[in-house]
Amino acid sequence: MPSNQTDPPAHAFASRQREMTDRSTLAPGLFSKFQKLIYQEAGIWLATHKHALLTGRLARRLRLLGLSNMQQYYELVTQPDQQHERAVMIDCITTNETHFFREPRHFDYLERQVFPKWQQEAAAGERVMQLRIWSAGCSTGEEPYSLAMLLLKHFPENKGWNLEVLGTDISTRVLEKARAAMYPIEKSKEIPAEHLRAYMLKGRGDHKAVMKVSPELHRVVRFARVNLHADSYPILGSFDLIFCRNVLIYFDQESKTKVIGGILRHLSPSGLLFVGHSEHLGGIAPGLKTVAPTIHALASSSDTVAGQTRAAAATAGHPF
Repeated sequence: MPSNQTDPPAHAFASRQREMTDRSTLAPGLFSKFQKLIYQEAGIWLATHKHALLTGRLARRLRLLGLSNMQQYYELVTQPDQQHERAVMIDCITTNETHFFREPRHFDYLERQVFPKWQQEAAAGERVMQLRIWSAGCSTGEEPYSLAMLLLKHFPENKGWNLEVLGTDISTRVLEKARAAMYPIEKSKEIPAEHLRAYMLKGRGDHKAVMKVSPELHRVVRFARVNLHADSYPILGSFDLIFCRNVLIYFDQESKTKVIGGILRHLSPSGLLFVGHSEHLGGIAPGLKTVAPTIHALASSSDTVAGQTRAAAATAGHPF
């Protein structure tokens, strides 16, 4: 019986299968080289059990570039002029998960302990009416937009306040989403009703499945790519608050020390550093004092937030 001439020859299938296998094969020695490269670039150490994760995510990049195997990709990404590709590689391996108003006790602390103090200082002429907040490792933007909502509520720009929220991440992919400021409508459940009505716009027609950040909110927030493992950051000035939550868990002890040191260079003398609930700074930040769980201030600061916290514990326009 004659063969079907429209069927691809068997050797084509075999060749394609070999290409798929080559792209998804990462020998232990080469995996070790990628480990060192990624650590050098971003301070992220991939444990041995991350072998399958690295292989799977890079295999997609190989297909896009038309490369046959991991060795070819390694040779490409290590070339001196391939800074962009190294950034793409880091993009491939990072996991980005976040929510609006994540870890709400931090936001409660701001509203109960920090913001009233700032308002009193401004009224007494002891504070300039300017606030800067840095969301380090901001992912797709939910955290900086959450912070901006609180700032606009308590420190209205029409009352003379100058507000800035900076969101940074190492991933250019998530920063593009953050700048677009559009989110699935399901995420509206994460935002308190008063903020949802005031600062989010509900899509209509073909866009009814998404919501968009309002122009007023978008104006307060800006985004930039920052590698926290770098020796210095392209950031000017200091910040009243720095949020670096659920970021340090990706670094080893040496990298954590370096990252915290870099961040603290941009914390104002009376500023506060917020870290994630599972992150501990013991042994890596001797220049900090703890004012509340996962909330830290510079040890040399004359800030009185710690005393306020103890006292508090003792007395315990866009329709959506």
